[in-house]
Amino acid sequence: MRLYFIALQFLTSIPLPFSVRCEERDLGRSMTFFPLVGLTLGGLLVGTNFILGRFLPRQVVDLLLILLMTAVTGAFHLDGLADVFDGLAARGGRDKFLAVMKDSHIGAVGVVGLVLALLLKYETLLHVPPEIKREALLVFPTVARFSQVQMTVGSQRARSDGLGSLFVGGAGVFQFAGAGLVTLAAALLFLGLKGGYCSLIAFLLTWGMKAWFHRRVGGVTGDVIGCVSELNEIVCLLVIGAMFGDR
Repeated sequence: MRLYFIALQFLTSIPLPFSVRCEERDLGRSMTFFPLVGLTLGGLLVGTNFILGRFLPRQVVDLLLILLMTAVTGAFHLDGLADVFDGLAARGGRDKFLAVMKDSHIGAVGVVGLVLALLLKYETLLHVPPEIKREALLVFPTVARFSQVQMTVGSQRARSDGLGSLFVGGAGVFQFAGAGLVTLAAALLFLGLKGGYCSLIAFLLTWGMKAWFHRRVGGVTGDVIGCVSELNEIVCLLVIGAMFGDR
């Protein structure tokens, strides 16, 4: 449970009424519980959707759910997405890419990427069929948090500093297997075989992006991991909508 609370503190801004001891090696080990944190976030979204859905129209509720998700996670991974988009727009090699991502200022391309990502997330959530919306709200944060584990385990550090490097050094096969089993079990439990297909698509997407970033910058950073997580949330909702939606 201590590692779960470490993961919860890292991935969210939810305050805990008690302190949790955390050593450097615990950060990587806590990645086993990243999908469980995703389920926790999903449960918060389900409860909020249930309450607000009794008083507000679907369009407003879904927008508030996106706002809630952003607030609870501290926009942590959205910041990474914006930084990566700025890096992609920068002309130059590996060092230029990394330098732009590390810059605390957000550029025009980063803003565009951020806006598009939020719009896509809202639109894909809005078009999830109502009868499986509860299940989708549980699954998409879970799959996205597993993508963070997948991006980390077995990767090279693109740079030696930053939180990303601490996770890369501490997470291994055990964390990958444990997180993967939780994610697959949740997807199959809530969405059946189609949930398994959704997880597979997200896995392949993450594998492709992991390989690309290793070629482009020689490994991963915290920004890269956060960016891939955000993209997986969108893709997961998109796939769920496509598989369960009316044609």
